[in-house]
Amino acid sequence: MAAIEVCRTGALGGHLERCDQCNYERNCFNSCRDRHCPKCQSLARVQWIEHRQAELLDCPYFHIVFTVPEEIGAIAYQNKPAVYDILFHVTAETLKTIAADPKHLGAEIGFFAVLHSWGQNLMFHPHLHCVVPGGGLSDNGQRWVRCRARFFLSVRVLSRLFRRLFLESLQKAFSAGKLQFFGALETLRDSSAFTGLLACARSCEWVVYSKAPFAGPQQVLDYVGRYTHRVAISNHRLVNIDDGRVQFDWKDYRDHSKVKVMNLDVEEFIRRFLLHVLPEGFQRIRYYGFLANRYRQKKLALCRVLLGMQSSHVSALATDYRQRYEELTGRSLLLCPQCRRGQMKVVETFPAPFERAPYPIDSS
Repeated sequence: MAAIEVCRTGALGGHLERCDQCNYERNCFNSCRDRHCPKCQSLARVQWIEHRQAELLDCPYFHIVFTVPEEIGAIAYQNKPAVYDILFHVTAETLKTIAADPKHLGAEIGFFAVLHSWGQNLMFHPHLHCVVPGGGLSDNGQRWVRCRARFFLSVRVLSRLFRRLFLESLQKAFSAGKLQFFGALETLRDSSAFTGLLACARSCEWVVYSKAPFAGPQQVLDYVGRYTHRVAISNHRLVNIDDGRVQFDWKDYRDHSKVKVMNLDVEEFIRRFLLHVLPEGFQRIRYYGFLANRYRQKKLALCRVLLGMQSSHVSALATDYRQRYEELTGRSLLLCPQCRRGQMKVVETFPAPFERAPYPIDSS
């Protein structure tokens, strides 16, 4: 919170820029670099997209969402590192196990998963978004196994295995003393109460949602890029801030996805935003199967050969962040916003009043 408060203010220092044509001047204050800040992730996002674009395969892509029931979400909020890790590991094991089964696909798949902990109304709702190519490598690595047209894996089968593996992992974490309970959840410290909650969760349906395949690889990046490097809400959804209240757009999926305006007290808006602060150093984007970091380069090259694709690479980037941003987005940070002809040049720098950032930086 402290990082976002001082982002791009004099508290972090900055520099003065002047146009070399019309002499227009502007102050440019330094960014906080915290990964939760909605203003500090644009360059990281476009760089991530460029690397993912170099890995796209010539096949359909599927978007699969794994979520947990509300009572499990409450446990997750008080035990974020432990339960988030379970969510990632169980999701990956579920997808890889069902995909490897010859009754379903019979192949080694590759995918990446992105953690979300929010819904459109900013309430706590942990779930994973997985983007999966529609196929995989055969057991011997000699051919590419394609999925059926517009169908990847049965969501019913995925849901059953996901539920079983998740509850088993949660029970192991409880038995190992890795879970803590406070406030309204204090009763779950008793093993019988915790076992009863798991039994209730086992009897309800767990939602695994599979969207229709994307129209093409570029649509994958256009979609995923909106969600990978932000937390809770982006600035463009803000409608108004006035008289101690915040208004923002939200999509009500229970009402035919109508776009509505949420009106909250400032304190409530801040509380909802802070629900989604990640554990320090926690990696919210992870890669599995033939996209896992250890095997990615070698196995992607094999996939391209089997699919008859040409090799791909990431172009060398400029060292200056402003030039990198223009290369990747086509938008210039150097062009004068006043005359649209000149270039903004640094004419003066001013340091921050602190020797180091007045807050812990979390740029993981």
